[in-house]
Amino acid sequence: MSSRFEIAVDDRVLTAEVTGDPEGIPVFLLHGTPGSYAGPKPRSSVLYQQGVRLICHNRPGYGGSTRLPGRRVADAAHDVETVADALGIDRFCVVGRSGGGPHALACAALLPRRVTRAAVLVGLAPANAAGLDWYEGMSEENARNHATGERGDADLMREMIDLAVRTAADPEGFIDELRAQASEPDLRFMDSVMYRRLLTASYTEALRIGPYGWLDDIVAFRGDWGFALDHIRPAVRLWHGAADTFSPASHSKWLASRIPRAEVHVQYGAAHFGAVEVLPRILSWLTA
Repeated sequence: MSSRFEIAVDDRVLTAEVTGDPEGIPVFLLHGTPGSYAGPKPRSSVLYQQGVRLICHNRPGYGGSTRLPGRRVADAAHDVETVADALGIDRFCVVGRSGGGPHALACAALLPRRVTRAAVLVGLAPANAAGLDWYEGMSEENARNHATGERGDADLMREMIDLAVRTAADPEGFIDELRAQASEPDLRFMDSVMYRRLLTASYTEALRIGPYGWLDDIVAFRGDWGFALDHIRPAVRLWHGAADTFSPASHSKWLASRIPRAEVHVQYGAAHFGAVEVLPRILSWLTA
């Protein structure tokens, strides 16, 4: 079962999709950067077997979701709570993949009575993470894109907008650009016809109303997230591929050292897009 719909949030609209078992345990999957609800996820038959009702929504500025200028990572909690209320869901799990990771942590920190468990796959640490070399192990191009979030560099902003516009026009070309930055495990993933099709669909949906969801994510990651990691109360599982060149595994290790009930698993022989393949296993832990 799959359904797509719009939900009013204040004076905005969020576009969302629900797949899997309508009677299953609700899990919010927060997409990457850039990304959308059309991104890779387990088939509905797999979700039925796991007893999972999977809810995905496009963050503000992505897909058909209204942009929210100046949004912080913390704002994701309000949006997730509003979607849950609209669907009649009281308690739920949350998992964030890549750029969705910080947003999943925001939900865990700010909705402790509603979030039962949280997971972060190949996530990012805050820009001001003490003792962490934030860019170490990151590909040069991805590091440059994230540096766009350091306010004040208009040239970098323009370059980032140009990249988003190019990606909207040719998402497969963007996947080829990613290949030039990827380690061997991610190259195998991106050479798969099925996964290339899913990534293309995700980027096409993400950027269909403009580039600003992507840019707003980047700026939010580099600013104050709006919550404290040591205030997170639900159990948190962090997973990372050791060969990740897009968000290095050192970020998950650093997060695990700051979140009270966190455990971290760094998997050798895997990289950034290994998060897609590990998701069914993470869903089993979330709903256990």
